[in-house]
Amino acid sequence: MPETREPAASQPGDARVEAVRYRLRRQAEERGEEVEETNAGQPSMDQRAHVIENAIQQAIRRGDFDDLPGAGKPLPGLTGTHDPDWWIRRKIEREQLTGLGPPALTLRTEDKEFADRLDRLASERTVREHVEDFNRRVREARRQLQGGPPVVTPMRDADVERDPV
Repeated sequence: MPETREPAASQPGDARVEAVRYRLRRQAEERGEEVEETNAGQPSMDQRAHVIENAIQQAIRRGDFDDLPGAGKPLPGLTGTHDPDWWIRRKIEREQLTGLGPPALTLRTEDKEFADRLDRLASERTVREHVEDFNRRVREARRQLQGGPPVVTPMRDADVERDPV
């Protein structure tokens, strides 16, 4: 005959214990006493950590973490300084959006492609206009009072940009 185990008195879900707690709460409320809620029946942090660790180890044994994208590669964005606008910069890069975001970020992106863009312009006048427009936007971004990342993009010299080195 198989052994039947009775649940321990402190085990969560034990109807007898819950019934006693309920009666004690009701009696305390009737006497006007403040009823203190306890975490009885709730697993402790150590118990939760143990359950989570077991679940992770089982997933590793099953191979659930094998062949994940980026396996063996460093996590992006862990090196360098902290950028409070990291999330918007990553979104713009991932979605390949142009012209969106804080001016500091859009100007940095434009600055990276500046030489290629100038090479496609046909005349000195259009190069100067483009450089002047870029410098005007850099100045405006530096003057902004809206907050956001600092504008570290350098201004460009039209005479240097028009003369190929």
